[in-house]
Amino acid sequence: MEAYSATRWFSLCIVVLFLCFQLIQCNVTYDNKALIINGQRRILFSGSIHYPRSTPQMWEGLIHKAKDGGLDVIDTYVFWNLHEPSPGNYNFEGRYDLVHFIKLVHKAGLYVHLRIGPYICGEWNFGGFPVWLKYVPGISFRTENEPFKLAMQKFTQKIVQMMKDENLFESQGGPIILSQIENEYEPEDKTFGSAGHAYMTWAAKMALSMNTGVPWVMCKEFDAPDPLINTCNGFYCDYFSPNKPDKPTMWTEAWTAWFSEFGGPIHQRPVEDLAFAVARFLQKGGSFVNYYMYHGGTNFGRTSGGPFITTSYDYDAPIDEYGLIRQPKYGHLKDFHEAIRLCEKALLNADPIVRNLGAYKQAHVFSSNSGDCAAFLVNYHRNGTLKITFNNMYYSLPPWSISILPDCKNVVFNTAQVEVQTSQVQMLPTATENEGFSWETFSEDVLSVDEDKITTVSGLLEQLNITRDTSDYLWYTTGLTIRSNESFLRQGKLLNLTVESAGHALNVFINGELCGSGHGSRKFRRFTFTGPVKLHAGKNRISLLSIAAGLPNMGTHFENWKTGIQRVTLHGLDKGQRDLTWSKWSYKVGLKGEDMNLGSPNSVPPIEWTKGDMSAQNRPLTWYRAFFDAPEGEDPLALDMGSMGKGQIWINGYNIGRYWTAKATGDCNGCKYNGTYRATTCQVGCDQPTQRWYHVPRSWVKRTKNLVVVFEEIGGDSSKISLVKRLATSD
Repeated sequence: MEAYSATRWFSLCIVVLFLCFQLIQCNVTYDNKALIINGQRRILFSGSIHYPRSTPQMWEGLIHKAKDGGLDVIDTYVFWNLHEPSPGNYNFEGRYDLVHFIKLVHKAGLYVHLRIGPYICGEWNFGGFPVWLKYVPGISFRTENEPFKLAMQKFTQKIVQMMKDENLFESQGGPIILSQIENEYEPEDKTFGSAGHAYMTWAAKMALSMNTGVPWVMCKEFDAPDPLINTCNGFYCDYFSPNKPDKPTMWTEAWTAWFSEFGGPIHQRPVEDLAFAVARFLQKGGSFVNYYMYHGGTNFGRTSGGPFITTSYDYDAPIDEYGLIRQPKYGHLKDFHEAIRLCEKALLNADPIVRNLGAYKQAHVFSSNSGDCAAFLVNYHRNGTLKITFNNMYYSLPPWSISILPDCKNVVFNTAQVEVQTSQVQMLPTATENEGFSWETFSEDVLSVDEDKITTVSGLLEQLNITRDTSDYLWYTTGLTIRSNESFLRQGKLLNLTVESAGHALNVFINGELCGSGHGSRKFRRFTFTGPVKLHAGKNRISLLSIAAGLPNMGTHFENWKTGIQRVTLHGLDKGQRDLTWSKWSYKVGLKGEDMNLGSPNSVPPIEWTKGDMSAQNRPLTWYRAFFDAPEGEDPLALDMGSMGKGQIWINGYNIGRYWTAKATGDCNGCKYNGTYRATTCQVGCDQPTQRWYHVPRSWVKRTKNLVVVFEEIGGDSSKISLVKRLATSD
């Protein structure tokens, strides 16, 4: 009996020791060199793929392409406004199924960096915050404010607990090796002063209290408290060092290019410079790099922020908006990752020794006690090829480049020497495009009034306070009586109307007729419309349609930024200027077509659409409807909206997003890889619509009888709308 007990006790001890060993192995830790996973230091390449910016049917393909491109980690924000559209009511279905997305990453054998925030910026509507948060009594965003902290903590705990319940942290055997709290807080920290510092410190402590078993990071927050890791975001991060010598050097956003805004150019970043920037970071001792974005995706519906951010969030990423590989960016980075893998042991077990080899020339050498040796040979000159002598050997380096030598002898990769063929992208007609759409129309009646949906008060109200972001559209309507003896009537002249708006766009109707439009920009959200208006003796009706183009996503106290019309004045009357600002104004949220859900296959109530109405072309506030069969094959699809003005698109009830064919202005004078990259360089697409094509996910399309609905705000030619397929081939 004693022998049996001893044996049993010995076995139990072995099991306990094994479990303890496994628990230790699963915990993610770090030292000054790198993250340590399962007891091993790792150089990790990561890529941002945001689950709601694509569809669940695309996720697995995107993840596998990322893995094949040499990535170890998938990085994503968590989108609070999608998941909690109203207080305590959560949505994790379909494109919002975060758990499913993470499990697909795990299935592919990759890790996850979960950037909870829950403030995300990300050119996303309201920076990821739900609009209801603005109306919590006493709230002030992102500072030492109890109502905000309470709401933020509740959502963060919700996400962390979901991950724990599904065993998704690495400490539980899952793929999540990092989490982020807050996001790029340093500018606000400085602005808010002691209140900002107190909030940041509280956020760090709150995150640590959740005991995830994996490290937390704060990006762009120099004084992130221990043990949180402060990290770098930017086009270059070789200047960056963590705030304590025992923390690894991490780059959470290596910007692959820049986002687009309506009316602006498309930004591209040469892969030669991107690889050069990452190599500069690694040769200094960096060990974690996340490409922002690796797949940018699409801002479906009304999710883009800014405002004025395009529906496309392509970002010139290695995997384009449609899920196709972009060459040479994808392939050149893949080759780069393979070269770094050959250097990994040396990079992680030695400190770099920098040798200055002459003007613009350096060697960064990693030589470990075990005999591993790797070297980075650098030419910082922007134009000249330089000869370098290193270890009694001669090397020729192109300008603005780094050569990688995994054995300190042989060059396996140079950042400026691209051996991958460039993709040729084509937007090709489909059978549907050749046949054309057979459009039916429905027009908004500017003069119609739904009394039960109207609010009338004296003065101009702020737009978001009325709409609560349930619609882009808010009607401001007032009556105006003109005396019959006014001089302008006898003289046959027009009066001038001035409308001052805090954004974002405006249509002006006088007695039901459009007499002008105006809009701001991302840089200048406020704008003033001034134009002639035709008024008659007696009662007149001024109807102003104020149109939002996404809520702000960044800035101090952006919850207080105003939207909508702020002042209205009429000029040219006998008594001079008349200020209409404090007249009685009636307000209606949204459009009649929105009330009837015209974007859906099941509009309520059903309406009679008008067929073949050619007069609808170039008419404002017009809904268009057509049906089409899906093109054969699996090629990605898009709608060519180049003939239209501004509005929104639905496919089978799914909101594709906002379209706007405003022509791009910028500096499109060519692009060279050599030299410091900025968003103002390497611009393309000037004098063309910033965005012409709008992604139609294949999973949203049925085999037959697909419904496409377009709402046009200004006026366009629907007969030229076409469905195209996107192909990417190499030379």
